[in-house]
Amino acid sequence: MKLKNYIATVLMLSITLCTYAQNAQQQKADNLFNNFAFVQATNAYHKLINQGINTNYATRQLADSYSYLRNPDSAVIYYEKVIKQNNVPTAYYYNYSQALRGVEDYKTSRTLMKQFKDAGGDIEEARYLKDSDFLNAIFNAKKHFTLKDVKFNSKYSDFGAYKHGNKIYFTSARDKGDIKKHINAWDEEPFLNIYAINANSNDTLIGNKAKLKGRVNSVYHDGPLTITKDGKTMYFSRTDFIKNVLGRNGNGISNLKIYKATLVNGKWKNIEELPFNSNHFSNGHPALSEDETKLYFASDRSGGHGGSDIYYVDIYNGTFGKPQNLGATVNTSKNEKFPFVNREGALFFSSDGHPGLGLLDIYGTVADENKNIVSVINLGTPVNSSKDDFSFFMNEDGLSGYFASNRKGGAGSDDIYAFERVSTLELEETKNETDLEIAEDNTISTAPSNTLKTESIEDVSFSPIYFNFNSASIRNQDKIALDNLVNTMLDVYPNMSIDIESFSDARGTETYNDMLSQKRATNVYNYLLSKGVLASRITSYMGYGEKNLINDCNSAKKCTEAQHQENRRTEFTVQMN
Repeated sequence: MKLKNYIATVLMLSITLCTYAQNAQQQKADNLFNNFAFVQATNAYHKLINQGINTNYATRQLADSYSYLRNPDSAVIYYEKVIKQNNVPTAYYYNYSQALRGVEDYKTSRTLMKQFKDAGGDIEEARYLKDSDFLNAIFNAKKHFTLKDVKFNSKYSDFGAYKHGNKIYFTSARDKGDIKKHINAWDEEPFLNIYAINANSNDTLIGNKAKLKGRVNSVYHDGPLTITKDGKTMYFSRTDFIKNVLGRNGNGISNLKIYKATLVNGKWKNIEELPFNSNHFSNGHPALSEDETKLYFASDRSGGHGGSDIYYVDIYNGTFGKPQNLGATVNTSKNEKFPFVNREGALFFSSDGHPGLGLLDIYGTVADENKNIVSVINLGTPVNSSKDDFSFFMNEDGLSGYFASNRKGGAGSDDIYAFERVSTLELEETKNETDLEIAEDNTISTAPSNTLKTESIEDVSFSPIYFNFNSASIRNQDKIALDNLVNTMLDVYPNMSIDIESFSDARGTETYNDMLSQKRATNVYNYLLSKGVLASRITSYMGYGEKNLINDCNSAKKCTEAQHQENRRTEFTVQMN
């Protein structure tokens, strides 16, 4: 009996010790995950899976770790296993669908989006029902940017290129320093610093000598930045670290904050924390408006629309107003980051919440005459890819600039790319020289060696397009007409501008018809922008409701559907500049 009890006790003790060891291994992996040490966490969860320890849970954590590391190629392998588990949390259908977009498996991604919706997930049906049309429009659109590599990328993360005067500023993790002290556990790359190089430099090896002079760079993350036009004030992101003290919130986490520096004798000094920061959330990615009266930034503070949103504060004589959220037109339930405002006052930003090609995409915004943002536009390829595309910057010329991406083919984890806008009028020449001739009727003609041919500049007009009842959606048959209009504006008459005027039939209230016709005008406007037409070439896009019926089908008269259809239209007025 004693021997039996002894064996039973040893067996129970062995099981207890084994369970304790397994729990300890999982606890170690979870601690790494919760402390954002995702590279080490992936190794720990792999070990748990290989040993058969709580494999379902470990697989979910492993998939999420790869997602946080912005590695969709590995994430999809484990998300696929996750969704085969019983009673899997609904969010994993969405996470898997996004990772699939990161590897350009758009068809399967749409299937997962629908499963997410069917399982009770919060997502607009248009995200998957219209996704195929969106992708076709993006991939088939004429490319309006050319890209080129920059010479100062490293094997680490480089982004946030910003030209001011004769210098290019950028953020980089290239300084290894004392690798044990200067490592970021998230991705095991060195912490970020800000660098400045001569804009005309051809140097490919940019080292510590190019680090920003002064006190902006610290032992933690620094950058990206924005600088006032006079070159005397800089706003920049930094881990919560000032006066050699690392700030932390109640959970021991150090958030991002925005700081201000001033240029003194060629060095950036007098570091000040901005008053709307907090230990409890992050503020980062500052960007000045064109008149320097507003500072835009990204923040994950409470009360927003999602993970991180775009905000701004008004600047009054060196003081800062209350942060204002840009609203649901820009911000989504996911993440919006890296705002930038060009010289014309147009806001650009990155998002993984708007319809896109993969992970973060870059978007432009469209504003009305009161400078209210009314829509956002995906910049399309080649600026956007299936991976992360972010930190967009446009030079003063409005034609060139920089952005960053972790797409394949780069030198490091994130790389800076330079872009230039393609001329809207290009001649496709053969081996022979091109001869342009002006005929007596003012028609421009070319010799047979050239493929460009234009018609008379007089009497240019476009037929209206029409809409279904109570709808602002552009019909497929009308997209052909709009594409012809785009081709004419881009390839034939680069100086032509248009007005867009939309109308409704007389059914419904005047107020509703005014709103519906404005939606029609806006949708046509957005369609033309998505195809490459510059916003400056569309002088207005207005809805006039039922105010200009082309027949006598008013609310008092009974008309056929065909007669009502004649009134549901968008017209185009041409102007030659």
